[in-house]
Amino acid sequence: MNVQRITPVLVVESVEDCLSFWTDRLGFVKVAEVPHGDRLGFVILTAGATELMLQSVASVRDDVPGGGAAAERASLFIEVADLAAVQRALGDWPRIVDQRDTFYGMRETIVTDPAGNTVLFAQRLTPRA
Repeated sequence: MNVQRITPVLVVESVEDCLSFWTDRLGFVKVAEVPHGDRLGFVILTAGATELMLQSVASVRDDVPGGGAAAERASLFIEVADLAAVQRALGDWPRIVDQRDTFYGMRETIVTDPAGNTVLFAQRLTPRA
């Protein structure tokens, strides 16, 4: 098996309610969208080489037989080069953990996105050897 890429798909009640968190605060760019009725059913967001997808529960229910019974939650671990820049971008967004240094060499800030997914941003404290 040769995995080329893994892209997280966050299943959310409302794509519209989550979009500005990712675009306005964190600088992701919406590169594709798929309507679902009169709402957004799906979007692809990018930030550099990183890709993230948001899909509404209603869209999942129509796409995947038996899917979307309840909004699924995910946790994202996002390694960044400058945690202070992420913290500034988050502004007054509530933190689960404002900042901590870990035994495994990361400085971290943890938030919850508008859909309830945990998003952990981490900066390596010492460069990789």
